[in-house]
Amino acid sequence: MTRRYDVLGIGNAIVDVIARTDEDFLLTHNLRKGGMALIDEARAEALYAAMGPVTVMSGGSASNTIAGLASLGASAAFIGKVKADELGGLFTHDIRALGIDFETTPAADGPATARSFILVTPDGERTMNTYLGASQDLAPADIDEETIAAAAIVYLEGYLWDPPAAKEAFVKAGRIAHAAGRKVALTLSDSFCVDRYREEFRGLMRTGAVDILFANESELTSLYQTADFDSALSYLREENLLGVVTRSEKGVVVVTREETLAVPAEPIETLVDSTGAGDQFAAGFLFGLARDLDLRTCAHHGALAASEVIQHVGARPEQDLKQRAVDNGLPV
Repeated sequence: MTRRYDVLGIGNAIVDVIARTDEDFLLTHNLRKGGMALIDEARAEALYAAMGPVTVMSGGSASNTIAGLASLGASAAFIGKVKADELGGLFTHDIRALGIDFETTPAADGPATARSFILVTPDGERTMNTYLGASQDLAPADIDEETIAAAAIVYLEGYLWDPPAAKEAFVKAGRIAHAAGRKVALTLSDSFCVDRYREEFRGLMRTGAVDILFANESELTSLYQTADFDSALSYLREENLLGVVTRSEKGVVVVTREETLAVPAEPIETLVDSTGAGDQFAAGFLFGLARDLDLRTCAHHGALAASEVIQHVGARPEQDLKQRAVDNGLPV
């Protein structure tokens, strides 16, 4: 089949509600700083009522990555579930306005469109509380075979591994992608997600269901149940895949059985909000892979994209990432 997309993402379709806050607010509302907690609709309403002024924008980990790819000039598509409500309409409008194909049929009833409350403290750390709502209702029927087969890389969000129907959708998408000779990438999303599904994620890696793995340092050490990063890296090196491990200001390590590359983080002026750093790193790296660039250049693309998003509030680029790459001498 003819390739129509560089990357197709599958993940939670979420609207982000972002507010600046302080440590006292986190303590008052029993929020674990830097963590991500799943909440119900009642808790979501209570938090929203207590928050100060907010910025509302479309989000979700994989969709943020796809937005970054579009900013780099890649052809991209996204599959995720919203409800036919106000926030679902906002999400749909936003992602299509970026030139991303998004054709998942919205739910007519059931839970409301998902939203994530992101509280940013003065040090740039973000604390997330997420109501998953309609995004959890993604099902195999939402996976279109022709659309999946038309993407060079299918990118799966680990956060969506919780609901059984979504898990079936992931497996179906991966099977279609491999049958079409395409690559499948997985992001581990969160160390708590890894704690819940460690053996299943490792099974995906070891059966060849996943070709590319994205993780941060804490997710990787959780995956291999060790506190020692170098030990975790050695375990990853033995897997038959491409591993990409981000380490915040320490940069990234790219691992295959044949080589290990360490690439530094891109310098920044001011850390404002770390939300979306990993998502945008994945966007830059996947862009490089889709363009058949070498792994070191892929990592530089990722670092540059991540450096843009952490210097403003919000998880999606405000600058044109393609122009930013050109200005920094990277091939596009």
